[in-house]
Amino acid sequence: IYATALVLSTGLFAVYYFDARSALHRYVIMPVLRQTLDAETSHKIAVKVLRSGLGPKDPVTDDEHLMFELWGHRISNPIGLAAGFDKDGEAIDGTVFLPVWVEIGSITPKPQPGNPKPRVFRLPEDNAIINRYGFPSQGHATVLSRVRARLPKFLTGEETKASLRDGSLLAVNLGKNKESPADSIDDFVAGVRTFGPYSDVLVVNVSSPNTPGLRGLQNKVSLEALLTGVTQARDSLPPSYLTSQRPRLVLKIAPDLDQSQIEDIANVIKNTGIDGVIVSNTTVQRPSHLLSASRTENGGLSGPPIKPYTLTALKTLRANLPPHITIIGCGGISNGEDALEYARAGATMVQVYTSFGYDGVGTCRRIKDQIVETLQKEGTTWAEIVKKSVDEYSLREELPETRDGQGTVNQLIEEAQHLNKLLDELGRKMDTQ
Repeated sequence: IYATALVLSTGLFAVYYFDARSALHRYVIMPVLRQTLDAETSHKIAVKVLRSGLGPKDPVTDDEHLMFELWGHRISNPIGLAAGFDKDGEAIDGTVFLPVWVEIGSITPKPQPGNPKPRVFRLPEDNAIINRYGFPSQGHATVLSRVRARLPKFLTGEETKASLRDGSLLAVNLGKNKESPADSIDDFVAGVRTFGPYSDVLVVNVSSPNTPGLRGLQNKVSLEALLTGVTQARDSLPPSYLTSQRPRLVLKIAPDLDQSQIEDIANVIKNTGIDGVIVSNTTVQRPSHLLSASRTENGGLSGPPIKPYTLTALKTLRANLPPHITIIGCGGISNGEDALEYARAGATMVQVYTSFGYDGVGTCRRIKDQIVETLQKEGTTWAEIVKKSVDEYSLREELPETRDGQGTVNQLIEEAQHLNKLLDELGRKMDTQ
């Protein structure tokens, strides 16, 4: 009996550990956790397991249909894990093998406990979650020490990404302390300076509904000051000794903005050197079709019910931004078709959160497999779909005005002639000295 039990338990552990795609995760482990533990406790257990190194692995190499280019990096697939899962950077190396973009945080400069418990609520009938965490964070110093501790003592010169894994990226989501002045940008600037050398991407989070006054930074004047400040802080950093470059800057916005607000945000982004936008965070709206009794809880709603709001915001933003500014879709992505819907709307990649919490570590692989199946049927690739949609829906950048029917070629010739004249004058002055 004991031998049989040992064999069975060993077999189950092997299935659990060596293959994240196993139905054991989605249909056994996750339902048991939901039935026996509250949402926040099961969340913490998941992080601790992945931190321990005993988390499941994805043994499958990503299909070439999923590959795409992002900011000069060749990325193996378009599925990322949104901020909020690994708030304090405890399980970076346990999660980086599952999605391709791991985003830790939000991280605030000073430690803070967040909002009182209970603050996370499952809506099982809607496959959704409402949270009002309020940025619980161990603070910059603790998380920074954890991020630095995972780095190799001696660099080989082959490290090109802070994730330390080819084809993937490490993002750090920057938050703001609750007691900081509402209009201050200092917390975000401090985050850029602290985590810039150790990240591939920095995410400026001004869209959580659970920190008083935070969403006010999305208004045009405040946002302009914020994005100018963080881009200046980023640009003042020396290239990272780890990645040999400075991190990309991404803004994360709410789905609850109207068209004019999104247009204002787009105008600010175009003028401040931001590299991309994540659309979106959770919503404070409550669709009338929600069934769960927890739907009346305060906080941000995430999961499938948020997708219509996020897609609407994304399409509006895409139409107001030029093609070189990346948009990342996040909201209600549970399967491959959801992900492709975002790509066809102009998103370069997507992030999951709630579906990861409901279905477990195999979520990313399942979504990737579904995407590949569709791409093969359609005879296309993720990169081709993204390029087509971005080219079609992005803002057309205006060409310089022409005069008297003459094109820009003549203007360039005139400018070259003027420059040549200036150089000749400079040469003559040097000859006389």
